[in-house]
Amino acid sequence: MKRVLDGTAALSVLVIFSPWLILIALAIWIADLHGPFYIGRRVGRNGREFGMIKFRTMRPNAWKSGVNSTSDDDRRITRIGKGLRRFKIDEMPQLINVLKGEMSLVGPRPQVPLDAAMYTAAERSMLKVRPGITDLASIVFADEGSILAGSRDPDLDYNRLIRPWKSRLALVYVERRSLRLDLRIVAWTALGLFSRRRALDRVAAQVARMGAGERLAQICARRAPLVAYPPPGADRIVEKYPSKAMTA
Repeated sequence: MKRVLDGTAALSVLVIFSPWLILIALAIWIADLHGPFYIGRRVGRNGREFGMIKFRTMRPNAWKSGVNSTSDDDRRITRIGKGLRRFKIDEMPQLINVLKGEMSLVGPRPQVPLDAAMYTAAERSMLKVRPGITDLASIVFADEGSILAGSRDPDLDYNRLIRPWKSRLALVYVERRSLRLDLRIVAWTALGLFSRRRALDRVAAQVARMGAGERLAQICARRAPLVAYPPPGADRIVEKYPSKAMTA
């Protein structure tokens, strides 16, 4: 049922918004005369890699910098790219990945191979399901770029501040996933574009109802600064990012 709904919804949105998507692609191309799409390698269900499609929001060949995590003040982001990222429009081409069966509308966000290689045994449970365009963590950390702004090492800070909670939220989803929860996540994702506070409060309440722990629910509310914390299944905070690879 989830696969049928994913495919139907993805096709419908692509058809309805195709004129706007074509205009966006054209605007990106006109800006620097380079391709409007970026295809990044990601790790999907059962550890299989695939090419995730996005509107290109960075300068051509930005991936060569070797930085995987992106802050709001990243100089590689283009003027058009900033607007696309703000409203998550750059993610819309991933509906093609949904049609191909590589992704779902809702599911843990897929990571680059280097980040996925750092998963603990507990985190690898996230790979039991298809990755998604949005999930609980996408709502909670929609401001990921601002969290990492000013960081000297965005990749390391991502793994210290964001990954521990993002992975825990993904594991909660994998354990408790349902069509009803998927519909709520889609609704809260849309709500977050207009009222981030209300969306965060709804996610925090949902996480609390699912018995995921008071600490995780508090993190979802985002009323306090994030602090470094070990990822699921580990007893130490990540101290080093192994190397540089293809950018997100």
